[in-house]
Amino acid sequence: MAVRLSQLLNPASINLQVQGTRRTVALNEVARQLAAHPEVANFDGFYQELLARERLDTTYLGNEIALPHARTEHVKSIVLAVGRSTPGIHFENCNQTVRLMFILGTPKSNPTDYLMVVSSLCKILKEEANRTALMTAATPADFVHVLTTAEARLLGPV
Repeated sequence: MAVRLSQLLNPASINLQVQGTRRTVALNEVARQLAAHPEVANFDGFYQELLARERLDTTYLGNEIALPHARTEHVKSIVLAVGRSTPGIHFENCNQTVRLMFILGTPKSNPTDYLMVVSSLCKILKEEANRTALMTAATPADFVHVLTTAEARLLGPV
């Protein structure tokens, strides 16, 4: 069975008050939430590949959302960290402000699950009501609830 967002979301990997206002500082702040994740075999290697991918082209999706990601051998399975910034993070490579950042790490050997997760995220985030609910979620647990509820509406129950 394909992986779902509800399987990847963990309140401990969700930062609703990102302090960094510049892209690389905020990327580090959010990605660090995965440093001790059991599925991350080599955090420094993963982080360097995340930065390399970000230098290639912007991961800005629109609507103040970015999806920094790395397909890498440094993770054993898909991992996800989330950052939210009320004042916003300046993504200088596209001159945009990001308020929601979803950092994904995925094994090179598993592009199908990665594409399914990205597709689900994009469909959920396309809806303004979902974006508003995510921007106003009071706690990481509330944030998880909003995303898993939206995913269940999109894909059906687990």
